[in-house]
Amino acid sequence: MSAVLIRDATLDDASALAPLLAVLGYPADPATIRTRLERLLAGGPGDRVLVADVGGALQGFAALHGTPTLHRPGVVGRVTGLAVSGDRHGRGVGRLLVEAAEAHFRALGAQRMEITSGPAHEPAHDFYRHLGYEDQGVRFAKSLGRHASNP
Repeated sequence: MSAVLIRDATLDDASALAPLLAVLGYPADPATIRTRLERLLAGGPGDRVLVADVGGALQGFAALHGTPTLHRPGVVGRVTGLAVSGDRHGRGVGRLLVEAAEAHFRALGAQRMEITSGPAHEPAHDFYRHLGYEDQGVRFAKSLGRHASNP
């Protein structure tokens, strides 16, 4: 297997991110992904999108957000999206992305990292548990509709 390079995403990665987002059940065209990526890259110091580059091909990504909270000191690190190409499952790509996310949040002074994963992604839940993450709490969500200025 070629070496896996974990690096920050660039706007030029939008097309390669499209199939990875589809794996998560969030299909989007490259132009929409580019717009979203641009907004994320302009965010705060805790916001990053990491990609796993294997020989020039993207094989995974992790979207990271540092969230200040009132109830905890410092920021809480959150991984709000993580996907690995199906042919790379079980080869350490996901683990490398999670380890890079943990290092990023430790450098920001975060003492906690959370990973968001929907109920349809049960195999991912087992992966996170294997890495030492625990089920904690319940997440509630409500659709507020689509806003034209927020693709």
